[in-house]
Amino acid sequence: MPSTTTTTKSPAKAPRRAPADKFDERRNQLAESALQTLGELGYARTSLREIANNSEFSHGVVHYYFSDKTELIVYCVTYYKAQCVRRYDGVVADSSSPEDLLDAFAAKLVETLTDEAPMHRLWYDLRTQSMFEESLREAVLMIDGTLQDMIWRVVSRYAELSGVEVAMSPSAAYGVLDGLFQQALLSYLTGDQQGALDVLVGQVHALMPLTLA
Repeated sequence: MPSTTTTTKSPAKAPRRAPADKFDERRNQLAESALQTLGELGYARTSLREIANNSEFSHGVVHYYFSDKTELIVYCVTYYKAQCVRRYDGVVADSSSPEDLLDAFAAKLVETLTDEAPMHRLWYDLRTQSMFEESLREAVLMIDGTLQDMIWRVVSRYAELSGVEVAMSPSAAYGVLDGLFQQALLSYLTGDQQGALDVLVGQVHALMPLTLA
């Protein structure tokens, strides 16, 4: 009787990750590590060495992935704001009435202000610095655009649920609500924290209807 040969297949190997993927992954890790230091010290007072001293990464590693402080800070803020924008997608998708949307939107603003005030302070710091440093402007305008788009999705959904049209342009609606949040952040950092949160919630409910025709 002829013998039979059993062929054993070797397990499939996981696809190798491209070097670019690993490079971006490490930059994301550095960004997450650096954000706390940046939020505490701000743009002007932070250096690559200061960031390295407050993280598990050496100064040489930080400098390998980012050529200078500006590149690192822009990357960090862009990385953080991209995550922020996605948080409001659930507000838009899950709200079934104008009141639901107002409550959910205000609650999300309170949550991010309470949990991540230093990160928002860093963003406004960077936006102000871009008026003086041209190297920051392109990134700041790009981030500002994504935030405006996020606010416009919320306002458009609120108008849709209300059965009316939006009375403002995207830039005007963003200017109103961003100014509201920035003022709340300032009050939160320098005064009565609970009072600042209460005022923020009340003003969201008062001002959002003004965006409608």
